[in-house]
Amino acid sequence: MKRLVRSLLLIYAIIILFGLSGCQFLIPREQYTVQKVSDGDTITVTDTKGAKIHVRFACVDAPEIPHSNQEKYTKNKIARNQFNWGIKAQQRVQQLIDQEGDRVTLKITDSDRYGRQIGEVRLSNGTLIQEVLAREGLALVYRPYLKNCPSATAVEQAEAKAKSQRTGVWSDARFVEPWQYRSRK
Repeated sequence: MKRLVRSLLLIYAIIILFGLSGCQFLIPREQYTVQKVSDGDTITVTDTKGAKIHVRFACVDAPEIPHSNQEKYTKNKIARNQFNWGIKAQQRVQQLIDQEGDRVTLKITDSDRYGRQIGEVRLSNGTLIQEVLAREGLALVYRPYLKNCPSATAVEQAEAKAKSQRTGVWSDARFVEPWQYRSRK
């Protein structure tokens, strides 16, 4: 009899553990509506109450885009190269969002000095945008943001694959990493 009771208790404990671990998948995550793709690693979304949230992608740093007419028409080859890749990254983010509707889910992990929320951004089908950008060589792993990046391993693996296949910026010997480009300005 003791054996039967122990067995039943063990079975109940296992069922409860599996049930509790699966609860996170049953609770729907809040969907946000994308209002604007600012560049290859920043979007503006609204929550269900209409509040705007500026989100900087966790894990990655995308090439810069021009922010003024002077930058847009610069003759500087390094800047033009940076902006060319930055526009491609921005367009790819917009394309991904357009393909899945304008809804995303966020996993906010931090905030930055500009008041933006830093977070992982997933399309409605679960695709992590940062991983796609890294895999396509349109964003680079950004080490300072990795500490709060739950999907760091996946993004790092995606970048390693892009690098080994010379995809995107990895095919361009003249490309300057975004953080290095910003420090030269």
